[in-house]
Amino acid sequence: MSNSILIKGGTIVDGTGAPVYPSDIRVTDGKIVAIGENLKREGRERVVDADGCLVTPGFIESHNHFDAIAWWLPSLEPMPGYGVTTSINGNCGFTVAPISGDPETIKEVVKVFSFIEDIPQKPFLSELPWDWSSWSEYRKSFEQRIKIPVNWACFVGHVTMRLTVMGKDAWTRAANDEEIAEMCVMLEDGLAAGALGLSSNLLDFDAHDRPIPPRNADVREWAALFEVVERHEGATVQLIVDTIARNDAPHTLETIIEAAGGKDIRLQVFNALPTGAYAAPRLPGAHETLEKMREAGLDVWPGYSNNTVTLTLNFNSTLIFAQSRNYAWAEVIEAEGKDAKFALLEDPAWRQRARESWNETLDQSPIKNPNKIDLLESETGAGPIGVTLREYMEETGLTEPSDALAEWVLDNGPGSILRLAPLPRHEETIDHLLHDPKTVGNATDAGAHGQMFCGIGDNVALLTDFVRERGQLSIEEAVHIMTGKVAGHFDLHDRGVLAVGKAADIVVFDLAGIERRPEKKAWDVPDGEGGLTYRWSREAAPMVLTLVNGEPTFDHGDFTGRYPGRVVSPVAA
Repeated sequence: MSNSILIKGGTIVDGTGAPVYPSDIRVTDGKIVAIGENLKREGRERVVDADGCLVTPGFIESHNHFDAIAWWLPSLEPMPGYGVTTSINGNCGFTVAPISGDPETIKEVVKVFSFIEDIPQKPFLSELPWDWSSWSEYRKSFEQRIKIPVNWACFVGHVTMRLTVMGKDAWTRAANDEEIAEMCVMLEDGLAAGALGLSSNLLDFDAHDRPIPPRNADVREWAALFEVVERHEGATVQLIVDTIARNDAPHTLETIIEAAGGKDIRLQVFNALPTGAYAAPRLPGAHETLEKMREAGLDVWPGYSNNTVTLTLNFNSTLIFAQSRNYAWAEVIEAEGKDAKFALLEDPAWRQRARESWNETLDQSPIKNPNKIDLLESETGAGPIGVTLREYMEETGLTEPSDALAEWVLDNGPGSILRLAPLPRHEETIDHLLHDPKTVGNATDAGAHGQMFCGIGDNVALLTDFVRERGQLSIEEAVHIMTGKVAGHFDLHDRGVLAVGKAADIVVFDLAGIERRPEKKAWDVPDGEGGLTYRWSREAAPMVLTLVNGEPTFDHGDFTGRYPGRVVSPVAA
């Protein structure tokens, strides 16, 4: 079989933001070797007819959570059908390395990772080999044991490092000098082995309202970790901050400003500017904090998602209640087994606490508003389904939303599904982030929240919604956001643009023919007991052709079954 492909007759969108142009492109041995008009077929190379199609760099997803999932879903379906060629993982401070071999530490890391990112715990423990302690050992195990169809890049997670070094004390206190030094050794190992940088979390709280471990880090810890990052060219710091629930980002970022002052590091701050319409009153303060960081000389890049997520949930696994501060209903999620859940739902004392907790739920959360909760799917068939919780209340005469939901779950089972209305976007902020040259877009959260929503496929909404339907972006701008801009931020200079000598990560597609397809259930998640449970997925967009390192991963309607993805790292320009 020839190792050369000639893509003829397409319109090149090169990923730099430069104007489109007609051209052919030749790929040989995984590299782009020629770009020009009227290239002739050489030998037995395959010719792909791209007439009427755009030819772009492969899409780079800047915020995924496949750190564990890749071990049990190596196809990463349906990413190839959406033109994804590189996946950025280890976000929000959560990674599966570095970690000690202590089973209790592994369980603690898995428990919080699973809760915050809404990924089933059992396959973490049943499907991963856990044959590593350092990040470099994790990379070696990953490359030896897994083949995937996209390129893979990963941070070193601050949450995991803290729990590994400090145990359960990570939840309650600052690290001492010895513990800080141990974390620095771990981070140094990861960056030397090709990790993207340090990812941390200043947003989340667990189901018991405990602040995530990095929230206890003091300026000494941050400064020491930043010094390690500074020593590695191209390494990045990612921070997830809270401009959503408690809105304490202005406070937590003061510590970051102090610790990072005078250091030559690049900071990606996810949620720096909130994109929900509810957050409009917070935007002046968010802009002020961002400007303060830049005035301090920090190289700050706000990270964002341009999509409003699709929210679905059942009562076996979701963080929505806890993140919305509805802790009584979070107890139902945490209760193990149907009997334990039903015991709570039927308990008068819990019912009273649940009514009070419902009233304390964040106003912006759709879980608080019964008009925005659709009763979507019944586990038992009892119903009703296809109505809102408000309509169910009117039908039953129940006056408290919490009581009504409890009765519906008792009738329909904890595996029944709700759909929550999407949060309205703050369009001016989205537009600002899309056009700011120092932002990181194309964050889909794919891999996380598999039974709440599926971010795979959200990337093409930038093309279909913002380019094709609204005209808010040019095709050159949209492709740049998804390719060259992300690659430049992470110093992945060997890909992200179409140029001779670059890695042949390429997508060919008809802009008029792609869509972000509706969610569907894919029953391919191990339940840890020998069976399978579901996640939300989608049919392919589809792309005409997706190439990863020169090999087709999606080809004229089908996943090819090829796994040419590589672990990629920051490289010199």
